[in-house]
Amino acid sequence: MHADLPHVVIVGAGFGGLRAARALRRAPVRVTIVDRHNYHLFQPLLYQVATAGLSPEDIAHPVRAILRRQRNAGFRLAEVEAVDFEAKRLETTTGPVPYDFLVLAVGGATNFFGLRSLEASALPLKDVEDAVAIRNHVLRMFELGVQEPDPDRRRAMLTIVVVGGGPTGVEAAGALSELVRLVLTKDFPTLDVKDVRVVLLEATDRLLADLPERLREYTGETLWRKHVEVRFGARVVGFDGARVALQGGEVIPARTLLWAAGVRAAALADRVRSRQGPLGRLVVRPTLQLAERDEVFAIGDAAFVEASGAALPMMAPVAMQQGELAARNVVHLARGEPLETFRYRDPGSLATIGRTAAVARLGHFHFTGFVAWLLWLIVHIVQLIGFRNRLLVLVNWAWDYFLYDRAVRLITRPEHADPAARDAAAPAPLERSA
Repeated sequence: MHADLPHVVIVGAGFGGLRAARALRRAPVRVTIVDRHNYHLFQPLLYQVATAGLSPEDIAHPVRAILRRQRNAGFRLAEVEAVDFEAKRLETTTGPVPYDFLVLAVGGATNFFGLRSLEASALPLKDVEDAVAIRNHVLRMFELGVQEPDPDRRRAMLTIVVVGGGPTGVEAAGALSELVRLVLTKDFPTLDVKDVRVVLLEATDRLLADLPERLREYTGETLWRKHVEVRFGARVVGFDGARVALQGGEVIPARTLLWAAGVRAAALADRVRSRQGPLGRLVVRPTLQLAERDEVFAIGDAAFVEASGAALPMMAPVAMQQGELAARNVVHLARGEPLETFRYRDPGSLATIGRTAAVARLGHFHFTGFVAWLLWLIVHIVQLIGFRNRLLVLVNWAWDYFLYDRAVRLITRPEHADPAARDAAAPAPLERSA
């Protein structure tokens, strides 16, 4: 790469960051992606790692392999600690990184809404480590639960609570129920399935709030048929590892709580000296530039952009479209040309509820059941990066579909290294709502 070309630094190798880098492949610039992980993670399938359907390697791909044929792009493994706007420099764990143009694609983080006991004991689902921890914990609870002589303790061990009625919560709850009833009942012949509960808690009165009512109703009905207990108006206010506390005083004995109820911008957004909107997202102009800096762009979950009076959702299609626009505007800015404004093109929404059941909204067309499930399969296979990943995921899905089996039922971390699996000898106090 020519050292005299403008240097574009992209923080984050997620959907938005990678799309921006690829859009700059023919531009007269140098591109460097900075990320604390050396892989791109296909987050929409992360819940399948958590429910023993896929391995982490199936949905992750090395960033350097993705950029191998892009001659103007490179990668740096580092965590960004601060951004110095005046010096046009990133401060990272491996030293400073100067830039001429900066694209902040730092993604999102789990939002526990200030509930300390949840932060300490709940299981989030945002990264590979989270997914593997959930898989380890759930499988360990079944191993210990079938040995537990006390019926109350056994039922608590075999109760899985999922919080959040968005796509992640719905997909995880459906997959966990199928894992129990189609797979673990065969692994544990002495298991009494009546002791097992999968509970989906939603604080509002609807699942998949962005979808039309017909699709939401189908989702609820399908979850009930899959033996998922769906409860609306159920706001969680605490969890100590043994009890889930709801607003109003109700307590659900459970040893597993999967938190899929809140997302906010990643922590780096708090350290960038720029105006923030709801959920810590950086407020940007219609051109995706920060208000204070022409040469700095923010995209994806870290960017607060409104359309029709509402903030754009923290979803992959938004990040990818913003990544492409940010790349074009970097080139326009370098050439002194007028910049483009961002207009989101909604490609629709897909969510799977389990085996042969899904919902899909594609423009004015709505699909449910097997057709929607096939659409979901095709879209996710196509969007995966790398032929190997596509093949492995397809093989695992076929194995699950035809043999009613999950490929990765492994506990890969010892119990002493898994705080979520320990007995809550001294439960932390549960927060109570005012």
